[in-house]
Amino acid sequence: MDSRKEVLHETLIITIGQVICIAAMFGIFALLGYFDMTVLLGGIVGGILAILNFLFMAISVCVASDRAVAQDVKGGKSLMTFSMVLRYAVIFIVWVAGAVSGLCNAIALVLPIVFVRPTITVAEFFRKKETPAATAVSEIPAEDDPKEEGDS
Repeated sequence: MDSRKEVLHETLIITIGQVICIAAMFGIFALLGYFDMTVLLGGIVGGILAILNFLFMAISVCVASDRAVAQDVKGGKSLMTFSMVLRYAVIFIVWVAGAVSGLCNAIALVLPIVFVRPTITVAEFFRKKETPAATAVSEIPAEDDPKEEGDS
């Protein structure tokens, strides 16, 4: 699969996981009697922030790996470092602005970034995988096969 398609596919999985987890978070807030507009806005902003963070991280990894393949490992490493610092700075600024302004519930704003890891874990559990033994056997050319023609 093309790396751009893979990035979009993985981002779609993260988006679906975010929607499910944030809906569950809203349900828990409602059951506890704390659901209000700040929770709603915090969940939406936090979810968008988590999805965009994952998307930009995935894009920067693809670009960095392309640079590494082109023998520019130092450039790829610099790109990854810059991307990480920039993404974390934006996340921090949005979190502080949302929490200090009182427009967003701080917990509802921060939790969606935590939902990314469980989403990845669940997605990996359901991902179809090839068996390594079948792949290894099929990759051996017939002339390199250790069996002799007379062996059974």
